[in-house]
Amino acid sequence: MKFDDIIKDLQKKIYRPVYFLMGEEPYFIDEISYFIETHVLNETEKEFNQSVVYGRDVDVSSIIGMAKRFPMMANYQVVIVKEAQDIRDLIPDSREKTEKKEKDKSLFEAYLENPLKSTILVLCYKYKTIDRRKSFARLIEKTGVLYEAERVFENQLPQWIQNTLKKKNYSIHPEAALM
Repeated sequence: MKFDDIIKDLQKKIYRPVYFLMGEEPYFIDEISYFIETHVLNETEKEFNQSVVYGRDVDVSSIIGMAKRFPMMANYQVVIVKEAQDIRDLIPDSREKTEKKEKDKSLFEAYLENPLKSTILVLCYKYKTIDRRKSFARLIEKTGVLYEAERVFENQLPQWIQNTLKKKNYSIHPEAALM
């Protein structure tokens, strides 16, 4: 999915159980996670049903524990993991081979097979990407959204500024966008 498609779905209140936001451009990742953080739950629902944690402070089992809780007096529970690239053992290492297939599954993969529909789990995996050919990535795409934020290069920036402002009903002179 593209950035605009994800935002349009969120505006229409079409939510997926997992959003794995990755890529070189943190702006788009931050925008999607901010939209979810500010628009899915109202202020009273956020007190019990919204958790924002950072990758260095949590491990996979605690994230899955948060994701498996049921919402309290709300339709959804939102779990946002910022800086998810710092979480150890989030992505299964293909070098480690075991005899049984079940042992190869990480906790996160097991959750992805049957995510809780009342939980919206957002992982902000900045400055890195995962291999889309791996089963882990395919599992995310099957149950949720796997978004890769493409870097906006310097030569694309003026056009990007103009397009972004146009969407917000503002205009800018082309020379000003160049500056």
